[in-house]
Amino acid sequence: MMKDDSILIETHAVEPFFKNGYIVSCSETLQGIYIDPGDEAPQLLQRVEEMSVQLVAIVNTHAHIDHISGVGLVKGKWDVPIYLHPEDETIYKSLPIQAERFGLQYPPAPPIDRSLEEGQELQVGSLRLKVHHTPGHSPGSVSLEVEEHVFCGDVIFAGSIGRTDLPGGSYETLMESIHRKVLPLGDEKLLYPGHGPETTIGRERETNPFLTT
Repeated sequence: MMKDDSILIETHAVEPFFKNGYIVSCSETLQGIYIDPGDEAPQLLQRVEEMSVQLVAIVNTHAHIDHISGVGLVKGKWDVPIYLHPEDETIYKSLPIQAERFGLQYPPAPPIDRSLEEGQELQVGSLRLKVHHTPGHSPGSVSLEVEEHVFCGDVIFAGSIGRTDLPGGSYETLMESIHRKVLPLGDEKLLYPGHGPETTIGRERETNPFLTT
């Protein structure tokens, strides 16, 4: 668990996708959100209970299978609004079809309750999460900025970037999102990607081979 004066961040990843799910909560009020519920949901829901966090929203950075496979479980436990950018809703609704491609079975995901839009702010206790529309990995990919932390989904990773060969992906659009939306947030910002370890914008600006060539 990562903790500073105002924010608590709990993360976990499990097979088969080893995708990072995040519980982000206000240390003052213990209100929190679940970002990208996947197959790690049972473990993170247990941590929610142990930490006495009150979930107020489920927020999806995008709608690929590994980022939404646990939404139904979380919604069943916590009847809170599900957020997604509307440009990823078609992908979201195709969860069972996405699963079949991996030889897996998942039921349809619950309906989306609310849309995410560029510049929108979500209030979580005393925290404000700002939404940045960062397409390219998928049409509706978003990054969520809260204080010095950026939850960037599969837009950028430590030493790499999100794949763009899936339906709706675009390398040119992704690189534009990174250069126009992510990098300007400041070198000191901590990046929490959908896979792998956290990093900083400054480190990626200097060492990420996709940004230094």
